Amino acid sequence: MFFLALAAMAGAATWWQHGTAVFSDTLQQALGLMVWIVPVLVGALLVGAYVQRLIPRTTMEHWLGGRSGLRGLTVVTVAGAITPGGPFTAFPLVVGLHRAGASTEVCVAYLTAWSVLGLNRVLVWELPFLGVDFVALRLLVSLPLPFLAGFATRLILRRVQP
Repeated sequence: MFFLALAAMAGAATWWQHGTAVFSDTLQQALGLMVWIVPVLVGALLVGAYVQRLIPRTTMEHWLGGRSGLRGLTVVTVAGAITPGGPFTAFPLVVGLHRAGASTEVCVAYLTAWSVLGLNRVLVWELPFLGVDFVALRLLVSLPLPFLAGFATRLILRRVQP
């Protein structure tokens, strides 16, 4: 509701300051973006929900649960790196994984891998603009981050939770 109210206020301010033509053009651009994003968001939400039903909890806990250790962190680091799309695809998937039995540290590691190692972003943006040498060095330096985030999450949760 907050974002709907914010959008209404921004739309009213745009109309007030720039007139009907700019407001209409901006609204068309926003609707075009929604036409592209909404199906992706719905698909990600469905995948997140289906993961909870398709993968038995015992299997999820074995591979991605609190005792999965390095195996679980490795699996989600690879999965996070190859997951395309923005937060509207990654976050619903993480919610589904967590509800299906994946541990918090594994979910944090997944999001870290998705944000720092995303191969889609590397191929589309980084390689063309930054070149192979820079991107290879950045990826090499960033590779441990999902593992460190997972281990740090485990340590923090042990201190916070009895």
